[in-house]
Amino acid sequence: MDSVDPLHGRELLVGVTGGIAAFKVIDLVSKLVQAGAQVSVVMTKAASQFVRETSFEALTNRPVYNSLFRPREHFLGEHIGLARRAELYLIAPASANTLAKLAHGFAPDLVSTLPLAMTGPVVVAPAMNNEMWSKPAVQRNVQQLRDDGLQIIEPAEGWLSCGAVGPGRMADVDTILATLRTLVAARVAQ
Repeated sequence: MDSVDPLHGRELLVGVTGGIAAFKVIDLVSKLVQAGAQVSVVMTKAASQFVRETSFEALTNRPVYNSLFRPREHFLGEHIGLARRAELYLIAPASANTLAKLAHGFAPDLVSTLPLAMTGPVVVAPAMNNEMWSKPAVQRNVQQLRDDGLQIIEPAEGWLSCGAVGPGRMADVDTILATLRTLVAARVAQ
């Protein structure tokens, strides 16, 4: 008998921030939907410079959320409604700016406000230039997020869009999917 994918029927939230790796999240969301997950996507303004809302809307058959103050579905506030509905929140790619906001509790946009309202796991998949990733400030922020209980999916090493080679590539889609499956299966087993 075939086992059911742990993601099947689960309610997931995906936050997309600005970075070239945002294009990989289209594939990730497609695979989540194919696995049977119900997915809502939240985007920062910077993310829309790299990918378009229509791609995510077509894949999820849901609106993309991008504003704290113009509700599309949850009139008590998208940050409350989406956080209550979601079992898990993934932010991918997570830019250095987003890591800093999350580590210090700043919430100027919907992507960074949602972790403050979430009761389920918050998972972060950083992506940035290798020099940025290696900076003490970024590493302090990542450690603070770990200390706060967020799951960090470490970036991979390899060729970066800036032409450098080193750590900073967003983890590949299969690695992210495996992490999400493990976290969701552990929650369901509780």
